[in-house]
Amino acid sequence: MSDYIMWLRSFVGHQPLLQCGAGVIVENDKGQILLIKRTDNGCWGYAGGAVELGEKVEDAACRELFEETGLLADNLELFSVFSGEDNRYTYPNGDEVHNIDIVYICREFHGELLLSTSEASEIKFFDINCIPANISPPLIIPIEKYISMRKKTSCR
Repeated sequence: MSDYIMWLRSFVGHQPLLQCGAGVIVENDKGQILLIKRTDNGCWGYAGGAVELGEKVEDAACRELFEETGLLADNLELFSVFSGEDNRYTYPNGDEVHNIDIVYICREFHGELLLSTSEASEIKFFDINCIPANISPPLIIPIEKYISMRKKTSCR
């Protein structure tokens, strides 16, 4: 949790916060996507997190990718922005958020894949036809949209 979010939480407790997030769907040269098993809810998702005060969204996406996977993005492609009631989520600790999630696709990256944070217990590339069923709730719609897009482009 960012210092800014922690500071806000000291005033509002578990009350809903509007939060801007940056996420990265990493796709390898086999067309598989990288997923991380979160320790807070035991579900899978892509790398991402809150944008810090004054931080560019693209920089936040790169930072989160590196912090959570050890990978450095060479290129990011804007995928989509997700918001609204579908992005309302209550964390296991009771903190409620309404996320505006700006999601990128990264196909060009380097570095050594590492489990580099206490926020994750596993990290693995998955074929899009074999995605785990237990996707973190705020990430279900973005991942479904990504898979749908990939299946449409592979059927041409």
